Amino acid sequence: MREALNLALDEALTEDPATLVFGEDVGRLGGVFRVTEGLQRRHGEHRVFDTPLSEAAIAGMAVGLAMNGRRPVPELQFDGFAYPAMDQIVNQIARMNYRSRGAAPMPITLRIPSFGGIQAPEHHGESLEAAFAHVPGLKVAAPSDAPDAYRLLLQSVRSDDPVVFLEPKARYWDRSPAPAGADSGGDPAVGTARVVRSGRHATLVAWGAMVHRCLQAAEAAAEDGVQLEVVDLRWLKPIDAAGLAESVRRTRRAVVVHEAPLTAGLGGEVSALITEGAFARLAAPVQRVAGFDVVYPAGPLEPQYLPTVDRILSAVQRTFG
Repeated sequence: MREALNLALDEALTEDPATLVFGEDVGRLGGVFRVTEGLQRRHGEHRVFDTPLSEAAIAGMAVGLAMNGRRPVPELQFDGFAYPAMDQIVNQIARMNYRSRGAAPMPITLRIPSFGGIQAPEHHGESLEAAFAHVPGLKVAAPSDAPDAYRLLLQSVRSDDPVVFLEPKARYWDRSPAPAGADSGGDPAVGTARVVRSGRHATLVAWGAMVHRCLQAAEAAAEDGVQLEVVDLRWLKPIDAAGLAESVRRTRRAVVVHEAPLTAGLGGEVSALITEGAFARLAAPVQRVAGFDVVYPAGPLEPQYLPTVDRILSAVQRTFG
C-alpha cells in the first residue's frame, strides 16, 4: 500500500502544480512509513517539504494555502497526533467553504496513518473515524488494500472538498499491485462501497484493516459451508447506504466490524442505515464487533483489543439465533 500511495501522490504532484505535500519528516526522510519517499527529489523542496513539530500549524497552514489557490496534501504523522489539530480541522477546514459562501473551497486531503495492528506506543494507534465523520463539511475515506488506496487518494486530491484520508498502518505492507497509469476516470463515485467477496448467508461490513480480517473470517466460515459476503465501506462519509441495503437484502443478516470502541462508534451509524434500508428483509438484528470501551491499548495488549476471526464468527452465529 505504501508504494500505491506514493504513486498516487507522485501523479497528483505531476498533474497539478498547485498540489503540495508537507508534514513532519515527509521531505528528506520520506515519512516515517516512507509513503512520501523520493517525492521531494522528484518535485523539489518547494512542493514537498518538512514542517515544524506542530499538527495545529500543519492543518492551519493547509487552510491558508488552500485559500490562496493551492491543493494541499498534509500528513499528520500518527492518528493520535490529530487531537492537537482538531481546532483547525473542525473550525477552519470543515467550515471555510460554508462560511465564505463558496468563495473559499478547501481542496485539502489530510493524510493520517491510522488504526492499530502494528503494536505501536500510546497515541500511535487510534481509531478516530467516528469523530471525523461526525463533522459537517468533511469527507472521510479509509482504503483497505493497495489498489483502492491508489484510487481513493487520487480521487481525494482531485476533489475540491476537504477529505480526511485514514491510512490503515497495518496494511502499509500489502503488496497487491496498484493500477498501472494515472487514469482513474472509471472509478466508482465518491461515497461508493464495494463488495470484495460475494456470499449469501450474511454480510460483513468493515473498513480499513478490518476488511482483511473479515475476509479471513469468510474463508473460515466457508469451510463449514457458510458463505459470507464482505463489503468494504471505503468511504466513511458519505456512506453508501444504498449499497449496504442492496447487500443485506440479499443475505438478510449483517455484522459490522470496526476497531474503534463500540459505544458511539461508526458501527452504530452503519447499523442504523442498514436497518432503515433493509428492515423488511432482515432476519435478525444487526450485530456489531468492535474494540472495547477502553483507551486504545499500546503494543502487547492490541491482539486482545482488536476484533478477531472468532469474535466475528460468533456474531454471525448470533444472527442465526
